[in-house]
Amino acid sequence: MADEASLHVSDYASDYVREIQAIGAVPRVLETVAALTGLRFTCIAHVTATSWTACAVHDRLGFGIKPGDQLAIQTTICQEVHDTREAVIIDDAHASDQVNRADSARIYGFRGYVAIPIYRRDGFYFGTLCGIDPEPVRLSQGPTVAALTLFAELVSCKLESERSLREAHSALLSERETAELREQFIAVLGHDLRTPLNAILNRAELLFRRHEDAPTRHSLERIRASALRIEGLVDNVVDFTRGRMGAGLALDLRMHAGVDVLLEQVVEELRAAHPERELVTDIETGLMLCCDLQRMAQLLSNLVKNALVHGTKREPVRIRAHTEGEHFYLTVGNDGEDLSPDVIGQLFKPYWRAISRTGDDGLGLGLYIVDQIARGHHGSIGVTSHGGHTTFTFTMAARSIGAC
Repeated sequence: MADEASLHVSDYASDYVREIQAIGAVPRVLETVAALTGLRFTCIAHVTATSWTACAVHDRLGFGIKPGDQLAIQTTICQEVHDTREAVIIDDAHASDQVNRADSARIYGFRGYVAIPIYRRDGFYFGTLCGIDPEPVRLSQGPTVAALTLFAELVSCKLESERSLREAHSALLSERETAELREQFIAVLGHDLRTPLNAILNRAELLFRRHEDAPTRHSLERIRASALRIEGLVDNVVDFTRGRMGAGLALDLRMHAGVDVLLEQVVEELRAAHPERELVTDIETGLMLCCDLQRMAQLLSNLVKNALVHGTKREPVRIRAHTEGEHFYLTVGNDGEDLSPDVIGQLFKPYWRAISRTGDDGLGLGLYIVDQIARGHHGSIGVTSHGGHTTFTFTMAARSIGAC
């Protein structure tokens, strides 16, 4: 029926057609309009000053119009809707005395016709909710017009929500790509920083050996301590970005004897870096564990550093490592203000301390890395805080784990 005036483009896929096709409720809307009015062809069209484009169609007439097909606007009554921004409702086109309406009725062979304008929320005129039938149809009754107007508003609302959803999705993808690039940059930067850091540490160690005077050695110790602190921050950032990028922390689980020696060494290094603080240890001798030795040292170091920063300086930091039955326990405790359950629930989230506290707290990644190391050992990390005592407890199986 529509061949005389249609400009059929079978591969036409405009943004407007996709917008309407993306709305799942549109087929039901068109079916309901057809059932309500008796019109056997209903559609949603995008209308401009020069074109009419079918976006969704409900056709029980075999009219021949499909989504993506176009009509010359001057051959349609939708031109009148476009020009006036008002609905056109015709019960019987044969009774119309308007030339354009009569010509359109002759071209398309209809008598009953309706076209309700559809707007976006920002006032943009999208097109029409329209329908035709070769027989006269009673459309101009108040309840029918109100229902059709409501359906047009429903389509308008769905257009806006779909558009907002697409924009949000696009923004999310863009942000995700930016975040991935940022994390890749941080990982590469962290890797590249290790070379100059190692040079600083090596030079400081060399100068320390060559100078005996106390002021120079003191300055070199401060340089070494600062470089080690930077190295720790870089390690935490690299570990964090590796985890965020899906690679996870690199762990090499093997059976190691003399784990207690390593733990004591970590504590001694921290004693040297914090001579004003007391560190009390109770570490079981002859510890043999299936673990990643370097990650275990990192876990203890991060826990002790956390205790040094947040515990009261008047009381010692207490470190205990022992086996009990089939499990290994490593605890680090400090005295100070009790932590609330809400705070404990946030402790192992990345960057949380950097956001929530002031002072020399680092990047807020230390405890996050601790949690990741604990998970990598198929273990867990827990916190208790009451009576002025806060204790972090790492627990894992003492013997065979996975690859061990």
